[in-house]
Amino acid sequence: MGLLFSHDTLPQRVLFGTGKAAEHLAAEVAAFGATRVMMIAGRRDANTAAGLSARLPVVLHYSDIVQHVPIESAARARAAAREHRVDLLVCLGGGSAVGLAKAVALDTGLPVIAIPTTYAGSEATNVWGLTEDGRKKTGVDARVLPATVIYDAQLSLSLPSGLSVASGLNAMAHCIDSLWGPRADPINAALAAEGIRALATGLPAITDDPAGIEGREQALYGAYLSAVAFASAGSGLHHKICHVLGGTWNMPHAQTHATVLPYVLAFNAPHAPEAESRIAAAFGSPTALEGLNALRKRLDAPRALKNYGFDAADIPEAVSLILPQVPAINPRTVTGENLTELLTAALHGTDAAGLSPVKA
Repeated sequence: MGLLFSHDTLPQRVLFGTGKAAEHLAAEVAAFGATRVMMIAGRRDANTAAGLSARLPVVLHYSDIVQHVPIESAARARAAAREHRVDLLVCLGGGSAVGLAKAVALDTGLPVIAIPTTYAGSEATNVWGLTEDGRKKTGVDARVLPATVIYDAQLSLSLPSGLSVASGLNAMAHCIDSLWGPRADPINAALAAEGIRALATGLPAITDDPAGIEGREQALYGAYLSAVAFASAGSGLHHKICHVLGGTWNMPHAQTHATVLPYVLAFNAPHAPEAESRIAAAFGSPTALEGLNALRKRLDAPRALKNYGFDAADIPEAVSLILPQVPAINPRTVTGENLTELLTAALHGTDAAGLSPVKA
């Protein structure tokens, strides 16, 4: 039988250009007819936010941003938006800033313009996440999809190389998870493969020349593709693991994704030969895991969960929280035993190739 699939493409405007962010933002604010803008940006990005919005009708600069978007943080931002009668949200920064804007949009229906400075990819998805009582809950809602995304590699120059690597490998995880996500299809696969290629080109260029633009442009381009593929394919095993780890133990988002990725790839790839072949080809490597590991070695990527607040004593609880969320379509059956093995290896940073390939 020939190709048979369904694919949803999310409605979104993307503006890409180095040095063009201020120009693009002004044009978009005017197009929305906005008169009361809420600018969401962390303290690290405060000067950039002020510069981009100097001539815009900003009524509130908001910097109370917390990773994993605790429900209390979302409530404060929602109240502030209402108090200032905001009619447009602009967020500048990484996944936490975008996530907070999404939390406000989910409650208010306000449109969002996202200006990402990392490779988190949240700006191109309709997925929201909120953390309450140590548990991270995610959902899908059209209201949280930013209407416009403005990419400007110049704005990412202040992102240190180490964080660029972790954030870029987070984007890589979007690509790889998209190849076996619940709604994986050939279009997602094509986007994901090109995303892997772009990230594998861009991230080494950033570490070689942190002040260079070309590598950062490739990384932003790859991050966008990764997010579009992920938004369509849905959350796979990797993201289910990382959402539990991040929300429950407040682990750093990008570093957690960067650390867990090779273990999920080693776990699933032998059971998904078509996806494995596509990933390997995107890396230009004999196997998917060899390609990823070679890139990680070159980038000096994050290695072990124990470095980010996770402990061996936490593994049983993590397993109990992750197992109910594993997608039924995952290419390999996930059990308490093999998930414990995966998390133990990731905890200590042992060779991912050593995971038992067929144990069910």
